[in-house]
Parts: sequence; structure tokens; C-alpha cells
Amino acid sequence: MRLIPAALAAALVGGVVIWQASGPSDEGSAAKAEVEGAPLAKVRLPQSPSSEAQMGKRAFDARCATCHGENAAGRAGIAPPLVHRIYAPGHHGDLAFLLAAQNGVRAHHWPFGDMPPVADVTPGEVKLIVRYIRELQAANGIR
Repeated sequence: MRLIPAALAAALVGGVVIWQASGPSDEGSAAKAEVEGAPLAKVRLPQSPSSEAQMGKRAFDARCATCHGENAAGRAGIAPPLVHRIYAPGHHGDLAFLLAAQNGVRAHHWPFGDMPPVADVTPGEVKLIVRYIRELQAANGIR
């Protein structure tokens, strides 16, 4: 009888270890990428981005794309995709993006290491960047 609880505990621990080793995993996630810097997600673009999102894209390209990739698709071994359910508004609100840009953020969802603060980014730029990211997320079914 003691064998069944022990086997169940081993299976649970094994499952947690496997999940932690791969991190959050979706189609196109870090677990599936092999080439450093390769995009981690396939991102559908909005058909009609707002003017704020278009300005946000320009700011994103200048401030964020080096690490988070073109259209926030992430980059293998560098930074996570922002077009991902983890960054949905209900999990990471708009303020979380501002705080991350201003203060940096400790790694907590992905195995990419800590994010440093973004030098000289303004709250207005972050607001536009978030609008761009939210429209990308919506176009990809993340709400």
C-alpha cells in the first residue's frame, strides 16, 4: 500500500521538474527553439493597428526589439515573447510593463535571466508600446 503513494509522489515531482525545465510552453516557445536569437512565437499582425499602436511599434522597435524580437515574438536564449498568454492583461497589467521598463525585473516565468531597466524610456513611450503589444496580443487571441 505504501508503494502507490510513493509512486504518485514520484510522478508528481517528475512532472514538476519536467515543467520547470521547459518553462511555460506553447507552440513556438523557448522549449522548441534551437537557434539562439530565433523567434519564439509566430505572431499574426493586427489588420488595422491604431495610430497609437503604430507609434508604439516604432518605440518598441527602437527600445525593445533587440531583446524581445520583431513584433514581440521573443528571441531564443535572449528574451521571451510578449505575445504570450503570460503577458495577457489579466496576468501582467499595463503598469507591469512600465515598472519592468523603469526598474528592470527579476526572472520569474522564463529561463532568460533578469531584465535590466531600459535607459531613458519615458512613461509615454511605454504607454504606446503597451498599446502596440496589446493589439498584437488581441490579434493572436490573447485577451
